[in-house]
Amino acid sequence: MDLLLKNANIPQGDRQVQTNILVDGGSIVGYVQDASGVIAERTIDLDGKLVVPGCIDPHTHFMDPGFTHRETFAEASMSAAAGGLTSHVDMPCCSKPSVRSEDELYMKLNPIKDQAYIDFAFWGGMTGEDVREGKLDNVWGQVDAGVTAFKVYMTPSVPTFPRVGDAEMLEIFRKVAETGLPVGVHAENYDICSFYANKLEKEGRTDSPAWAEARMALAEKAAIQLIISFAEETGARAHIVHMSTKEGAVLIREAKRRGVKITAEACPHYLTLNAEEHMTKFGALAKIAPPLRGKEDNEVHWQALADGTIDFVGTDHAPYEIATEKIAEGLHIWNSFPGIPGVETMVPIMVSEGLNKGRLSLSRFVEVTSRNAAIHFGLYPKKGTMELGSDADFTVIDLEREYEIDQEKTLTKAKYTPFHGMKLKGKPVMTIVRGGVVYDEDRGGIVGTAGYGQFVKRQSNIELKRVEGSLVY
Repeated sequence: MDLLLKNANIPQGDRQVQTNILVDGGSIVGYVQDASGVIAERTIDLDGKLVVPGCIDPHTHFMDPGFTHRETFAEASMSAAAGGLTSHVDMPCCSKPSVRSEDELYMKLNPIKDQAYIDFAFWGGMTGEDVREGKLDNVWGQVDAGVTAFKVYMTPSVPTFPRVGDAEMLEIFRKVAETGLPVGVHAENYDICSFYANKLEKEGRTDSPAWAEARMALAEKAAIQLIISFAEETGARAHIVHMSTKEGAVLIREAKRRGVKITAEACPHYLTLNAEEHMTKFGALAKIAPPLRGKEDNEVHWQALADGTIDFVGTDHAPYEIATEKIAEGLHIWNSFPGIPGVETMVPIMVSEGLNKGRLSLSRFVEVTSRNAAIHFGLYPKKGTMELGSDADFTVIDLEREYEIDQEKTLTKAKYTPFHGMKLKGKPVMTIVRGGVVYDEDRGGIVGTAGYGQFVKRQSNIELKRVEGSLVY
C-alpha cells in the first residue's frame, strides 16, 4: 500500500468504529481490523481520532486571478487545508474575468491551477447581461468544461457579474433546467435592500446593525418565494446559497414537501452569530450579505440543518483587504465591502457547536459537511464518501482538543474574522487529499505543496429523491 492509516475511528451511522484504512494510488482500497500483515510505504497512527470523509466547502470566493491584494489562490487553499477542508467549489464572480463562458473558465483556471493545496471545482455563471445579449447558450460550454452549478445574483455583485432582473432570472432558470445542473441564487430582493439602505443612510444611521435592519428578513423571504415559484414553473433545480433567516427555513421545508426541486445551504455565521451583538462588536469586519440575523434565526437553522430542511454547510468565504476595503478612511457601514473569510473556521465550528454539543448526530455531520455537497455538485462518489474506490480524502478530527480562534494565527491574508475569540472544543488536526497529507497540526501546519490540488470536473448529475413526503439526497 502507499498509505496505512492505523487506529482510525470512522463513522458507521452514528457510531464510531476503529479500523485501519488502506490507501493506494490516491484511492481507498480497503479496511482491515488487523494491519500486522500490511506493507505500506507510509504508516500514520491516528490513535483513535475521528476520521470522516474529506470535508467540502461548496461556496468559496477565492480572489485569484484579479484581486490578489485580498488573497492569492495559494493562501486561500492553505487556509482551507488548515481548516480541515479537502476540496471546495469556487464561485464564478470574484475573479478577472468572471466565469460566464467556457473561455472565461479556462482564463480563470490556468493562472491558479498550480497554486492549489487541496482539490477544487468551479461554479459556472449567468447574468442579466447574458440574457439581454442573447448569450444563454454559453451554459453549454461551461457544462462541457465541467462546472458543477450556475450562480445568479438578485442583488449586485462585482461590476463584471451584473445582477438579474426577475424575468431575466426566469429565462436563466429555463435554460439551466435543460442541463440538469442546479441554479444557485443569492436570494435578496434588490428593491427592498437598496431602498432601505438609502433611507437609513439618509436618516444618519451609522451604527453597524443598521446594515442588517436595511437588508431585512423580508428581503430574503420575498426572494425565496419568487425562486420557489420559478423552480415550480421551470423544473429547474433551485438552490438558495447562504440562507440566513428563519422565514427562509420555513419556506424551504414547505416547498420540499410539495416536491419542488429546491435546496439550501447554511453558513457557520448564520448558525452562531447575531447582528446586534457581533456587528456592534466587529463593525464592518462582520458586514456580509445577507447580513447576520438574530439568535432565534440561529436556533431555527440548527434545527433545519439537523432535520434535512437545510441540505449542507458552506462558508461564502470572501475576504477583503482591511486597510482599503473594510475600515479605511472614508469607509463606513454603508460603503465598506461585505464579506468575511471562512474556510479555516467552518469545520471547527461545525465540530464544536454542532457535533460535540449534540445539535448534529455523527451521521448528519458527515452529510452536511461532505456527502450532500458532493452529491449536489456532481462530485460523488469521487468525493464525499469513504467507499472503496473513492478518493482518499480524509479530515482527521481531535474531538477533545480545545482552543480559541485567533484571527492573527489564521493562514488567510485577511487577518480578520467575527469568530475571533470564540472558544471551541474539537478541531481538525490533519487534512489528507488523495492519500497525501496536506496539513498536519502536530508537524507545524501545512506540509503539502502548491500544485498538488487538482481541478475536479463534475462527475455526474444526481437529483433529489422523494422519501416520506420530502426530498432528500
